[in-house]
Amino acid sequence: MLKLDNEHTLVLPLVESKNDEICLPLAINVLLTYWGEYNLIQEARERAWKYKDNKGSIFIEGFELAESRGYLVSVFRSNIKGLKKKIDQGIPSIVIMPGLKDTIQHATVISGYDPKENRIVMYVPEPDTVGSIPEKKFTELWEQDGSLTITIIPADMKDVNEKESASTDHSYRMCFEAERLLLTGKTKEAIEKLKNAADTNKSNELALDMLGSIYNELKSDEAKNYFEASIKLNPKFYLSYRGIGNYYLRKEEYLLAEKSYSSAISINPSRFGPIYKNRGIVRLKLDDKEGAISDLDMYLDQCPQANDKNNIELAIKELSSEQT
Repeated sequence: MLKLDNEHTLVLPLVESKNDEICLPLAINVLLTYWGEYNLIQEARERAWKYKDNKGSIFIEGFELAESRGYLVSVFRSNIKGLKKKIDQGIPSIVIMPGLKDTIQHATVISGYDPKENRIVMYVPEPDTVGSIPEKKFTELWEQDGSLTITIIPADMKDVNEKESASTDHSYRMCFEAERLLLTGKTKEAIEKLKNAADTNKSNELALDMLGSIYNELKSDEAKNYFEASIKLNPKFYLSYRGIGNYYLRKEEYLLAEKSYSSAISINPSRFGPIYKNRGIVRLKLDDKEGAISDLDMYLDQCPQANDKNNIELAIKELSSEQT
């Protein structure tokens, strides 16, 4: 059993996972509760009325909810040293990490670190449970999404965030603002917001990736340039490899699509199950039936509750019979 170095571990409140509202993500709820804010659910639900068809979290709403109560929200790129410094200042951080199965990303609260074991301690929303991960592994995973960090602090602690660049902070925040614009059908405004973010911070690979995804949805070849620019900034940025794979699939350039999907999978084989379905489709187009079967099997292994499970099982059966 892991023994924590309590000197560097914050005691966070237990917030039930059922209180994960789309406008008050669990991670933000935990931080606000840590600072003594309660009874947030009703306000979050009032904010959610305009997102009736959305199932994911709208972080910018959570930011604004916190700010409406006098808190300061910062979004910036950080590192292990920065996370540890915040912990020792009594400040837990939210980090954006790779997802699992059919979830491509998730937000995690960092509550401490153990210098003896070289482990990062994470909040787990279950009673009497502590999650931890070796620092090296944590860093590898965190880098896949640009080492993005969110802090929420009382206004009277403003000085502790002085070293976070205001321009960089605003650049990443604009990505969350653009996400809300997309969810409300304001695609043109979202593009403008993301281009502004990329201009404000030339190292913002997230803004470039989001622009690539939008342009791919619009069936524009500009998508490729943005994905490539994002990868150039961060060769470990999983989302952009997947994105450019989707671009090449749409363009029916199957060899390039397979290469891009394989690059994403090599970065993290267990991050996002549906990528295996896409690569399976590509391999089928390339007449690689054995590879397609393997990928479709992997898709179902990682996403056992997939809505198209029956169709995929039938496809695997048919392909397997053709191989015999």
